[in-house]
Amino acid sequence: MNWSITFAPLVPMPVLIALTVVALGLVVVLLMRRSRGALLRLAALAALIGAIFNPILKEEQREGLANVAIVVLDESPSQKLSDRTQQMQAIRDDLEKKFAKIPNLKIKWVTGGVPGEQAAPGTNLFTDLNSALNDTAPDRIAGVLFVTDGQVHDVPKSAASLGFDAPVHTLLTGKPDEFDRRIEVMEAPRYGLVGQSRPIELAVRETGKAPTAESGAVTLKVRREGLPDETVRTEINRKVKIDMPIPHTGTNIVEIELQPTPGELTTANNRAVVAAEGVRENLRVLLVSGEPHPGERTWRNLLKSDAAVDLVHFTILRPPEKQDGTPINQLSLIAFPTRELFSEKINQFDLIIFDRYEHRGILQLLYYDNIAKYVTEHGGALLVAAGDDYASAFSIYHTPLAPVLPAAPTGRVLEMPFRAKVTPEGQKHPVTRGLPGWNSANVADASPKPTWGKWFRQAEVTPKRGRIVMTGAEDKPLLILDRNGKGRVALLTSDQAWLWARGYDGGGPHTDLLRRLSHWLMKEPDLEEERLIATSKGMKLTLERRSMEDKVGPVKVLGPGGDTTDVTLKPVTGQPGVWRSTVDVKLPGLYKAETSATTGQLTAVANAGVEDPREMSEVTATEDKMKPIADTTGGGVFWTRTQNGSATNVDVPRISMMSAAKVMAGSGWLGLKDRQAYLTRGVKLTPMFTGFAALSALLALIALAWWREGR
Repeated sequence: MNWSITFAPLVPMPVLIALTVVALGLVVVLLMRRSRGALLRLAALAALIGAIFNPILKEEQREGLANVAIVVLDESPSQKLSDRTQQMQAIRDDLEKKFAKIPNLKIKWVTGGVPGEQAAPGTNLFTDLNSALNDTAPDRIAGVLFVTDGQVHDVPKSAASLGFDAPVHTLLTGKPDEFDRRIEVMEAPRYGLVGQSRPIELAVRETGKAPTAESGAVTLKVRREGLPDETVRTEINRKVKIDMPIPHTGTNIVEIELQPTPGELTTANNRAVVAAEGVRENLRVLLVSGEPHPGERTWRNLLKSDAAVDLVHFTILRPPEKQDGTPINQLSLIAFPTRELFSEKINQFDLIIFDRYEHRGILQLLYYDNIAKYVTEHGGALLVAAGDDYASAFSIYHTPLAPVLPAAPTGRVLEMPFRAKVTPEGQKHPVTRGLPGWNSANVADASPKPTWGKWFRQAEVTPKRGRIVMTGAEDKPLLILDRNGKGRVALLTSDQAWLWARGYDGGGPHTDLLRRLSHWLMKEPDLEEERLIATSKGMKLTLERRSMEDKVGPVKVLGPGGDTTDVTLKPVTGQPGVWRSTVDVKLPGLYKAETSATTGQLTAVANAGVEDPREMSEVTATEDKMKPIADTTGGGVFWTRTQNGSATNVDVPRISMMSAAKVMAGSGWLGLKDRQAYLTRGVKLTPMFTGFAALSALLALIALAWWREGR
């Protein structure tokens, strides 16, 4: 039972205060005039005001609630070093024994810092604590204990942000005199232009004192893709710059490894891996449209929308044989710079596109020969997007370009509705593999049905070489891809891709097809037919092989320790031409995968190891990060390892419950706050000055005042 007096005024409080002030003023006047019965009038007014205040006797039935202590156990990767895991288990066992002796105390155990469960890098124990506080009333929290090595990365700057008023204690694992060396990367590139180099700035940091006397000089080993290892000598805390070459597009990796030192806590942070994306300078594309037509805008919009492409576009509005008397200066804004483009600057382009172009004397035969050499000798790319023009007497095939074109026209134009189809080879080729709308889920289906819109015109050709990846009307070749000399050539035998762009008959994947096609021609690494990809997650290495062959051989994997492993890849269901396998690796570091040289050697690299570099950057136990929040809340920070160094023999402070103390920690003890929280089960209210009792007292006092004034 709990008794208390509360008030329920019969009139608003401002009115009641005003009445009280007036009553006191009247009494003061009576006292100053020394009137008889002034004190009795004071008593009568006090009784009247007391009745208006309406005092109530409150009787509560309370049920006491247990105090709650939260213990956060650090399960981050740094806690797995040395024998900290055994030490933390010994601390928990000791805490359970001490908590069991404290009455009215409930313990909530929280596991924090688990890798993969936190979005932010590092050890974020206070984030895990906040999650545990969601179902715990703040007025019941007696205290929070962290069992950690002290490397916590989300310690709040003020105690007010905790959301509760209770001490925060820390029980430290590890030892105060631990020694470790690590690599700190201060500046690293995230991208770079292919063929150039970017600097990496780093330094070797040391925590604690090395157990063996040695100089401050240390050795770094630098591994780069395709280059022999390099050794660099430096000193502790001295900044050093290392060049990072960007040999290709995509991910480029450099690994820097610090020579291990006897007695250091771990070698997991003795290596740093820097990954930078290689990007090429803007690709230059020359688009020559033989005549205005609906598909011209499709090509132009596609290439102009690509930020990595610089487009030069010319459209031939009138053939030379057309003479109508119009002055030449009124027909063109600029003269067509044929000599400059196809003789002097042809090798500056990454791709040349002929869109419905016919040979009508605008280009001299010498220029076609230059284009052929540009492809075969200089590694250029040529795309012919043709229609009925390819089957005419003025076909571009009847020029010196014929040796590099993959198919010869028959002179026949197929004008009929048809839907483009991907060939079995096309299902493996990166240009046409997995195009949206193509039913390739069931590879065994002999006649998959695409959902693409129809086209209506196609030039019939006779293939000479290359890969036919798409067919059209009468199953004739629609898209042929070919490697010729050092360069690449593509022939699209229909000019009606624009129907897909307009959405006719449901449209089709024109953007995916044409962009992949143009970038394959410009040798985009992601679109190579033969490709080996290596990726890692933690200590798992995934190898993926993409090939046009029916079978692929095993992949040889070279680990950081020099060991070699052969990995057999398995075909991926529903993805023709793709093989993949995942293996576990033992050591963190840079892994190099390569295929057999007999089938065309392919290489790939991946970095396996710790996914959270911030977590393993500083691993020595410390009290510096947790001490400010402990001092602010009245808590303490305690080293638990005993003098003999045994992980299972720990020194956990004595625990006491305290109610009003401000300092909750001392030498060998820590305190928990007794919150004396309760739950009200029932309330009984009894009016103290109402009804006949109050009226009788009021009348009696008024009568006595009148009687006294009448004497």
